[in-house]
Amino acid sequence: MDVFRIALRPAFNWAAALLLFLVGGAHAAGPYPDRPLRLIVPFPAGGAADIMARGLAQQLSEQLGQQVVIENRGGAGGTTAAESVAQATPDGYTLFFATMGTQAINPSLYAKLRYDPLKDFEYVSLTHTTPRVLVVHPSVPARSVQELIALAKARPGALTYGSAGNGSSSHLSGALFASMADVQMLHVPYKGSAPLLNDLLAGRLTMTFDSYAVYAEHIRSGKVRALGVTTLTRMSALPDLPAISEAGLQGYDVSNWLGVVAPKGTPQAVVQRLNAAIAKSMADEAGRRHLASMGIEATSSTPAEFAAMVEREIPKWAQVVRKSGATVD
Repeated sequence: MDVFRIALRPAFNWAAALLLFLVGGAHAAGPYPDRPLRLIVPFPAGGAADIMARGLAQQLSEQLGQQVVIENRGGAGGTTAAESVAQATPDGYTLFFATMGTQAINPSLYAKLRYDPLKDFEYVSLTHTTPRVLVVHPSVPARSVQELIALAKARPGALTYGSAGNGSSSHLSGALFASMADVQMLHVPYKGSAPLLNDLLAGRLTMTFDSYAVYAEHIRSGKVRALGVTTLTRMSALPDLPAISEAGLQGYDVSNWLGVVAPKGTPQAVVQRLNAAIAKSMADEAGRRHLASMGIEATSSTPAEFAAMVEREIPKWAQVVRKSGATVD
């Protein structure tokens, strides 16, 4: 009997240890998410992307039951932020608020881009689409797109347009405008929309092609003058403002988009959890109305739809970059 008990003891101890490991491991892993998440925004606080990201973070915090913390990392057309997320641990706790610039434009602007927009990320969901508005300082005599083009032709290189940074969509919007209108304008890059706004309000810049969300109150107050919308159709928030295409530059069309991505290798269960939370967040009716008042459309997509869209956008913007002659300084 004693021998029998001794023979069983190692097997019993091994089974108990295995059970303890499995129970302890399951407890340690916990349900996702079990701690705060970071949403990296590739521009400084106060700009259009930051405004949209903070609204999204608030909604996601409610959906996920964990705080989503915004971390602003501006500079280099969003490449610095994108690189940091591409290299982050793929556990679902570091997310990137990707833009048309970081994912579709930068591959054509940066010869030595240190991330691959298609291979280095898991696409989670599209979240926002937004047209841009062409706004000028009130001291500019032009009161229409046609008059602005005529002014630029009369003063080659004298008019300036600010952007949120080299390679940003606002940079490409201005470069495309200059190319299509056959005018010379001086590009002035900033590290985000906030410092750009300060200089435009002070009259140190002629114009910008930026998000309506940043300039809405200044358009209403007359501190800046809106001349046109960058998309082919008018914006519901500004129904009386013509599209640039209909106001003197036929065929001009730029629509910005943004969404959430995660580092490559993030578990698909986590991607799907985030996708579902984003879909619910962007479907909130009060939130949609608030965004629409700023000229922003709340949207969502499947991961596959978002990735496929980016794959289509990269060659499209490569053609725009070549045609416009835009370069990164």
